[in-house]
Amino acid sequence: MDSTRFEQIRASGDLPSPKGIALAVIRLTRQQDVSTAELARVIGADPAFVGRLIKAANGLVAFSRRPVASVHEALMVLGLPAVRTMVLGFSLLSHYRRGACQAFDYNRFWSASLARALAAQVFAERTRAAPADELFSVGLLGSVGELALATLYPADYASVLDAASQPRAAPLLELEQAQFAMDHRELTGAMLEDWGLPRIFIDAVAQAHDPEATHLAEGSRARRMLQVLVAARCVAEICVSGDDTARNALAAALFTEGARLGIERECIAADCERIAALWTEWGSMLQLEQPGAPSFADLAAAGPVAAIAAKAPAASQARKRNPVQLPATPLPADGAAGEPAARAQRALIVDDEPRTRAGLRAVLEQAHYEVHEAGDGRVGMELALELQPQIMILDWNLPELDGPDLVRSLRQTRIGQAIYMILLTHSDDDEHLVAAFEAGADDFIAKPLRPRVLAARLRAGQRVVRLQQEVEREHEEIRHFASQLAVTNRRLHEAALTDALTGFPNRRYAIDRIQQEWSAAQRWGRPMSCMIIDLDNFKQINDTYGHDVGDEVLRSAADALRGALRGQDVVCRTGGDEFLAICPETDLVHALRCAERLRCALDSLSLQAGDARVAISASIGVAMREHWMPDVDALMKQADLGAYLAKQKGRNRVATVQKTGESAGGVAAAD
Repeated sequence: MDSTRFEQIRASGDLPSPKGIALAVIRLTRQQDVSTAELARVIGADPAFVGRLIKAANGLVAFSRRPVASVHEALMVLGLPAVRTMVLGFSLLSHYRRGACQAFDYNRFWSASLARALAAQVFAERTRAAPADELFSVGLLGSVGELALATLYPADYASVLDAASQPRAAPLLELEQAQFAMDHRELTGAMLEDWGLPRIFIDAVAQAHDPEATHLAEGSRARRMLQVLVAARCVAEICVSGDDTARNALAAALFTEGARLGIERECIAADCERIAALWTEWGSMLQLEQPGAPSFADLAAAGPVAAIAAKAPAASQARKRNPVQLPATPLPADGAAGEPAARAQRALIVDDEPRTRAGLRAVLEQAHYEVHEAGDGRVGMELALELQPQIMILDWNLPELDGPDLVRSLRQTRIGQAIYMILLTHSDDDEHLVAAFEAGADDFIAKPLRPRVLAARLRAGQRVVRLQQEVEREHEEIRHFASQLAVTNRRLHEAALTDALTGFPNRRYAIDRIQQEWSAAQRWGRPMSCMIIDLDNFKQINDTYGHDVGDEVLRSAADALRGALRGQDVVCRTGGDEFLAICPETDLVHALRCAERLRCALDSLSLQAGDARVAISASIGVAMREHWMPDVDALMKQADLGAYLAKQKGRNRVATVQKTGESAGGVAAAD
């Protein structure tokens, strides 16, 4: 989001922000030498914050430790960064649980935010993607831009929400952009950055809206954090949704995201049951009106793998008691000298005959595979999802779940789509072969096994796997290149809109920006002014002292203007010695006062050029948008006439050709 635009919004004073005790806590935590005792004393003044922090800290304490019972202990468990963002989130919840935007459901917003925070915390504990307490805060504040738009523009945002709810409506983000020239995602990022959250969290929040388009590297900490937030968003939507059909669809997305995180379906369901219980407890404490918590166990049982799980409850319980740990992949013994050895590929054998498994293992190990085994279809499926083997050899007839059904189930998952699967069959008739390939198998081998044929089939499978890996590497390179290109394009765009000498936006940016502010002023019926700032005698300075001195005059003038302008004003360099200041939400009287402050800032400057002293001053013309003006050019023409009038009056002054309440003659000037 454009930083100048955000500064304007923040300067309005309407953005959701911490208040009272929360503001004091945030200020304290920004100090380098703040003591825990001092922080505990400030927090202790608000019993509500005390209870919430202690509850949050107890949510992170292992079962083997005694519960947290004091603010001091809570601070030790959570740490200052987490305390700061938690207090911020709780303050916003307390002060913005209601508002003027009729179409915005404040209770649903906070209920969903709370569920997302708790889910992010629980999933972070399991995956170690990031500190659980920090992801709790990120989840709680991850959609604060929606609350901000409802607070800043209650009537307009209500219209946007009503439009978004209509059949075949455009996406909400597009409607927000059309109405406000920004969307809640951009505003969320700007607010989180302003509150001091680390960039890695801000990026994860931004990309959680469209995780498929992310450029984050697979397996990286940032990518796993993003996946945690996406899964947490699914949990939150399930919790606040009252539609069973919608919940089932969201549950399918949730279990897909869980598989990407490497969490088994049963574990996801168990974690979500815990989240639902915590959500109910927190909702009662925070006085939120919540729908009944859904049964995630029922949602899990309704999925495509539910029937498989029902066939082998004993095997499932055994796998839960003894989860398979992903071992470190060994290197092959015959790596080429002078080259880094490639990591061994993983192979999974699923067969209920120990003798067959032993024969397959011998062939696979001779080909330098890392071999794993399973004796039935259910355990084989769980191992496949956990280990993610490159090649899988499975028998047609298996206990619990036969080979073709296992292949079909795996092909429904993202992990299973990448596995090269070979079916073992006692018959090679056409019906069996057609059934094998229709189930999704890549190849088949008829029993009894022939080691040389098996080795040849494995080499063929290896070639396919390597081609897939090469394609994936190329895709990753393309994604990386695309992300670098996007960054370069943004930098080039910024450079094209920036004056290299002063660092101010250039004329091209100025024309676009003043047009935006003109449209906003028209839409909302608010005042808007602009100034033409023309440096006095600049050509004479250049001719007398040289362009080096002229450039230094421009830089010094730019620094003075930058320091004297208000936060919502925008100043651009539009010509050699001319600047344009755009002043949103400003009438003529206040614009003249601001212009006089700018004139004084420039008049106080002087530069040493050899033995001479070079004075700097400016003639400033001011104009305000009026109803008779057809477009922004008319406004700038009025300001230009004011600058011309100031020069006629003797330079180093402020003037306007419009009438003001402070100047009956229509001119406000200062010597």
